[in-house]
Amino acid sequence: MHNACIKIGRYILTFGVFSALLLTAFRTAAAQTENILYSFGGQSGDGDYPLSTLVKDKKGNLYGTTWGGGANGTGTVFKLSPSGTETVLHSFCTSLYACPDGANPESGVILDTAGNLYGTTSLGGPYGAGTVYQVTPSGTETLLYSFTGGADGARPYAGVVFDKVGNLYGTTTGGGANGAGTVFQLTSSGGLTVLHTFAGPDGNDPNGGVILDSKGNLYGTTVAGGAHGYGTVYKLSPGGTETVLYSFTGGADGGVPARGLVLKKGYLYGTTTNGYGTVFKVSLSGKATVLYSFTGAGDGGLPTSEVIFDKNGNLYSTTYMGGLYNEGTVFELTPTGTETALYSFGSQSGDGALPDAGLVFDKKGNLYGTTLRGGLGGVNGGGIVFKVVP
Repeated sequence: MHNACIKIGRYILTFGVFSALLLTAFRTAAAQTENILYSFGGQSGDGDYPLSTLVKDKKGNLYGTTWGGGANGTGTVFKLSPSGTETVLHSFCTSLYACPDGANPESGVILDTAGNLYGTTSLGGPYGAGTVYQVTPSGTETLLYSFTGGADGARPYAGVVFDKVGNLYGTTTGGGANGAGTVFQLTSSGGLTVLHTFAGPDGNDPNGGVILDSKGNLYGTTVAGGAHGYGTVYKLSPGGTETVLYSFTGGADGGVPARGLVLKKGYLYGTTTNGYGTVFKVSLSGKATVLYSFTGAGDGGLPTSEVIFDKNGNLYSTTYMGGLYNEGTVFELTPTGTETALYSFGSQSGDGALPDAGLVFDKKGNLYGTTLRGGLGGVNGGGIVFKVVP
């Protein structure tokens, strides 16, 4: 698994209440249909190792990033048409020896109404500590902010989100006053405000991004820190007051939540990667419930990504390992706690391996995602974009 997902801290402070485990079950699914839409590394400069969840526009085009590859080997922003034609919109690192425009994007992109794409790079920029960028539909990149690695933060692994007036919000995994990461706001004019600097007991290394509620509160996770060193779920008010809603213990409740959250009907949903991982929900009052614990076998293991919901309340995401071939799965989890591995990677020639990102639906309920490895180059290839029909 990517090394950003396995950091552990040691702190002492207790928040939240953990509820008893739900009775969970795993069932074997009938063979699901997977289509390989694109294999990275099959042509020069097309990108390698997509770590990010995709975003879909109204025409059915998919957009995402690759951590490596491209013209300079430090990642790309790409577009994939419904027919499977890939276009590299931007290759990072415009110089062989410096990367002023950013390098190695860990996160995906978001779209504005004009079709512009916004995202972060974990490295590069004038100070080498990462950037926030915009890419136009025609492929012109603009650097919106370059982190210095100091009080403003360093290494933004997660992406950004918009508020109603066009401000961007995100996190950095390092930097800040205590070196434990930050939550930031970036205005449309390029002004950056650090809303919160983590210190350890309140969380450390916010590897996942943030989400906004209707009142402007922000919610996110840290992979380390908290009362037991296994990460937290936190809330940040519009005024910048942070509340730790839950501190993971590293026991039956999981720990090390690698990615972000989803807010639905008063609960925050996410995944953890400690052990073989869990799917959890946390109420806004701080009560945590494990919805499913993975075994690392046919049901999958290490869910490193956020979840999505269908209209019936079923959850969907990916696991980085496990499944029939131990190369990861696409899974469904019902509201009653029954998990189904809809697809196990490695079942066909050129298939993907090790999905490290989440999923996106189309209007018909088909699921789209990426794998970190696999594709035309075999298990060590540059990854794929896939479609799974549930």
